[in-house]
Amino acid sequence: MSETNSTIELEGTKYPKSTLFGAKITPLTVRRLASFRANKRGYRSFWIFLVLFLFSLFAELIANDKPILVQYEGSYYFPILKVYPETAFGGVFETEAEYREKDVQDFITQKGGKIFWAPIRYSYSTVNLNLKKPAPSPPTLENLLGTDDQARDVFARVLYGFRISVLFGLILTIISSIVGIAAGAIQGYFGGWTDLLFQRFIEIWSGLPRLFLLIILASVFQPSFWMLLGLLLLFEWMALEGVVRAEFLRTRNFDYVRAARALGVGNTTIMWRHVLPNAMTAALTFLPFVLIGSITALTSLDFLGFGLPPGSPSLGELLGQGKANLQAPWLGVTAFLVLAVMLSLLVFIGEAVRDAFDPRKTMQ
Repeated sequence: MSETNSTIELEGTKYPKSTLFGAKITPLTVRRLASFRANKRGYRSFWIFLVLFLFSLFAELIANDKPILVQYEGSYYFPILKVYPETAFGGVFETEAEYREKDVQDFITQKGGKIFWAPIRYSYSTVNLNLKKPAPSPPTLENLLGTDDQARDVFARVLYGFRISVLFGLILTIISSIVGIAAGAIQGYFGGWTDLLFQRFIEIWSGLPRLFLLIILASVFQPSFWMLLGLLLLFEWMALEGVVRAEFLRTRNFDYVRAARALGVGNTTIMWRHVLPNAMTAALTFLPFVLIGSITALTSLDFLGFGLPPGSPSLGELLGQGKANLQAPWLGVTAFLVLAVMLSLLVFIGEAVRDAFDPRKTMQ
């Protein structure tokens, strides 16, 4: 490893000493980055998952039953961003224009207007009323992955469902990690009765049948994205609590921590500045696996019918349709392959992150 005033070079790759936000990159960080890159399977999985996730973020531009852009009488309209009445295009109704109707399309094109559609002219809730076979219909050029039992395009539902699953998992992972790390830090740093009482509570709480409780709560309350997030957060925060607690118990008696106490440094400052960085190494290695658990939990609830509201794009709901419609194998196969690829990529990324933070490799 070579080092200059502005860069650090390791294994032929140069890394800047500071990021755009001014955070210093240490030689240890450089070794971890190099170790992550050296894990070809995890590194490639990271980029594949990132491309798929970014692809899903622009789902409205890829699969939509509304045009992206309408040019009409010298003006430009963006139906995916704003609701326009049919009268705006020469129609007679004050309600929102049904752009898939031939009459509305004729209103626009007869006056020299142009309609620019998304590649897939179906949203996740669009019902195809022109099927040649009863729903669920097999894949065709119009419906690349077929339709479900309500004549909705499977590709559009998979695209939107993938985005919801990943976003739900990321939000739940971030919030639960913050809560779990804070709980583990308080337990491990103060120890004594604080740790003892907290541990007894966690033992009781973790022993509850979480799936049954989630089903009961989801059946009592009106299901929604944020309601499910709150319900799963009740249990998901314990994923990192034990790891962080163990690291704080180990680190709190180190000499530099005792010296900070002797100098009168506050407990909050010691926990945040001196002890937490050591605990984060172990916590970060578990984050991809916490994300996997969050996505799996949402999929399970959707499969059982206690997840997102009816009609929401959901991979679990698509699995349920595949189970209920064995004569339409494309439903179950599509949902299974999407979940298998998504979770496999996250597992490979998690393994690469774990190897990158392995002290036996970073200290070589």
